[in-house]
Amino acid sequence: MKKINIGILGFGTVGGGTYDILTKNKDLIEKRTGCSYEIKKILVRSPERLKNHGVSTDIATTSPEDIIENNDIDLVVEAIGGIEPASTWMLTALKNGKSVVTPNKAAVAENFDKLKAAAKEGGCEIRIEACVGGGIPALTAITEALSGNAFSEVLGIVNGTTNYILTKMGDEGLSYDEVLRDAQAKGFAEADPTADVEGIDCANKLSILMSLAFDKYVAPKDIPTEGITKISMDALAAAKEKNCKIKLISKAALDENGVLSYSVKPMELPASHPLSGVSNEFNAIYVTGDAVGEVMFYGRGAGALPTGSAVVGDIISVMKKIG
Repeated sequence: MKKINIGILGFGTVGGGTYDILTKNKDLIEKRTGCSYEIKKILVRSPERLKNHGVSTDIATTSPEDIIENNDIDLVVEAIGGIEPASTWMLTALKNGKSVVTPNKAAVAENFDKLKAAAKEGGCEIRIEACVGGGIPALTAITEALSGNAFSEVLGIVNGTTNYILTKMGDEGLSYDEVLRDAQAKGFAEADPTADVEGIDCANKLSILMSLAFDKYVAPKDIPTEGITKISMDALAAAKEKNCKIKLISKAALDENGVLSYSVKPMELPASHPLSGVSNEFNAIYVTGDAVGEVMFYGRGAGALPTGSAVVGDIISVMKKIG
């Protein structure tokens, strides 16, 4: 049985969740992959943090080079977030022949082509399922199970924070400020929610979706983007009167001439549309293919275990290829 050595960059919500799943389901994963594995190193600011997960501080490091330049490491999980230094670390690892698994949508959206090229150069893989939709396996479906389809449209509710806010405002008549405070208290929103409520997070995710579904890279900054901060209670009430709901929709569509249009903006959806029923912190991705027709992927779009589940799924895919 081939042994795979894993290094984890970052031990926050996602890094910790990934570690927990890899530890809890080790026997199952090894049986399914035909490979054994060991977590050799974890990059963490404070080694004491590992103790909360019952992890020995012996595998802790504060130096990324101990992972990305380590010849004993086969696979790197990047879970520190942000564009830099995460992008540089991933590029280095890939060029050194280490496959990389990441949920870091900002870094991937900004450097999609560079990461693909580095993986090709290093003869390894970059896996990004957890970048869009948390635990929802939409990206793998688009690139594998549905890869025989020509896609004409991709629609998504891909940010749990904004969907939670719009759900509570529309269904319960609560103000934006009230719901935002509630979302922050429940951990659905960051202390600084700008990336979520202004649509920046959605633009990152739409950039990735377009790269995979339409083979076209569009930088997040070039995607017309509007968030939810200007949506009034009156607008929500008016939509409700028409039996519609307002959702923050990430959309890319090909017209009959093959021209791709794309945007992130609030849209009114009729109650009959499948995305209209996606509530609270849940996410959904709705695609139209020429062979399969309309398909929707639905589930929890964030959190330690849902996102960790997607990360571990990518790890398993890499292990099967290495093994």
